[in-house]
Amino acid sequence: MRKVETRPPSFPEVREDAPLASEPELVWQVLCGDRGHWRVGLYSPALASAAEVHELERHDCPELFLLLEGELTLVLADPSAPEGVRELPLEPGRPVLVSAPHSGYCPRGPHRGVAFVVERDSFDTEYRAPRDWAR
Repeated sequence: MRKVETRPPSFPEVREDAPLASEPELVWQVLCGDRGHWRVGLYSPALASAAEVHELERHDCPELFLLLEGELTLVLADPSAPEGVRELPLEPGRPVLVSAPHSGYCPRGPHRGVAFVVERDSFDTEYRAPRDWAR
């Protein structure tokens, strides 16, 4: 297990009232935020199957995922599931508020899906193997 603290300022300074720059094929890219409140970013996993997910993360606050393009499936810790995890394919236009330990993959190949993510500007994250969350 490992822990990471995220504290403000946790996002880049940007020019307001103008398009934001984004980089293709990054797993996680923080775009902007409001200090002490929220930050937003793009999530595009490099993994292509649940079998490749070796670590799940859990923040001490929920985060919102909204599929922007392609296909992206979240892998969520679920002690009631046979292997301790369940898969949640994201659907265009249907946001999901996630509080469970999670990760994700793109079933059509690395970076073939992109989700818009909203989270707090300050939070703690714990990382563990999927089987460790099921205990």
